[in-house]
Amino acid sequence: MNGRKDYYELLGVNRNASDEEIKKAYRKLALQYHPDRNPGNKQAEERFKETSEAYQVLSDAQKRAKYDQFGHAAFGEGGPFAGGFDFTAGFEDVFGDIFGEFFGAGTGRRRGRGEDLRYNLTLTFEEAVSGTEKKIKIPRHGTCENCRGNGTKPGTTPQTCPTCRGRGQLNFQQGFFSVSRTCNQCHGQGTIIKDPCANCAGAGRLRKLHTLSVKIPAGVDNGSRLKLRGEGETGSVGGAAGDLYVVIQVEPHPIFVRDNTDIHCDVPISFVQAALGAEIDVPTLEGKVKMKIPTGTQSGKIFRMKGRGVKDVQGYHQGDQHVRVIVETPAHLTARQKELLKEFAALGGEDLNPISKGFFDKMKELFG
Repeated sequence: MNGRKDYYELLGVNRNASDEEIKKAYRKLALQYHPDRNPGNKQAEERFKETSEAYQVLSDAQKRAKYDQFGHAAFGEGGPFAGGFDFTAGFEDVFGDIFGEFFGAGTGRRRGRGEDLRYNLTLTFEEAVSGTEKKIKIPRHGTCENCRGNGTKPGTTPQTCPTCRGRGQLNFQQGFFSVSRTCNQCHGQGTIIKDPCANCAGAGRLRKLHTLSVKIPAGVDNGSRLKLRGEGETGSVGGAAGDLYVVIQVEPHPIFVRDNTDIHCDVPISFVQAALGAEIDVPTLEGKVKMKIPTGTQSGKIFRMKGRGVKDVQGYHQGDQHVRVIVETPAHLTARQKELLKEFAALGGEDLNPISKGFFDKMKELFG
């Protein structure tokens, strides 16, 4: 077998298996390893190719006989079936009945599912944090009230397609395979409309502006998506409606910056407040609160206010608020203020500026 896997082993059948057993085994494996069900899985993709190759051989009486006699050599260079295998050419026709289950193809009337829609909804920072309810207007197709969605003139009904006899598909037999194709006359619907509705021209739906009330849960963030099932486009001729995806866009806040469930803000304090300590007002999501500034606080110091952040959408966790204080250097000093600052500087020493001392000591070590 030149190191290649035995076709019977690949399909999990014995060498005396009937055509129906081989077909049944392949159906199961093809559904399991199909690339659409295993996106990005190279191992599944390879297994799908192997089982497809095995089925192409064992489902053909002539090829199977040659394989039983010569093994894989029958399909190698110079063999009676040299040339390899095509896993995509004629895929839908050749394997139509096998993959009907996978692709949702049936023998009954096909109804088109409506498309999904997207709506971008802009919220204020406060609305996203606290939750709200918004009314939005969606342009979409709705069921035609004149014909109630069946596309026919009132008083008439769709007629069974004479070509496919209502099945929506035409079946053909090719050797061991049953091939199904969409009916060209009714396009898979199974019925035809001889007297179309004048209001919707037989489509069964009309484009309208729909108003919806959307509840926005507390804690949504920029980029959050809300799915409203069945609020997308109406399906054609009574098909299921698609879904509506509301994508949240949050306006920036003048003070707060959000990071997941935490919020950050900068609060300016004076040189005197930083040096002597103080109690200042700090903005939070619930209003102003008092926060103590310790003596000797440096600019850039961050204080955490536990539980003052945003609640997550599930309501299980609430983040924190991080307050960074920025020491503001006084500007436009009077002559007296300058005099006092010079006096302060003259009275100062290394003990008053430990950070500066440490920095300049390191500079001295590096540069001499």
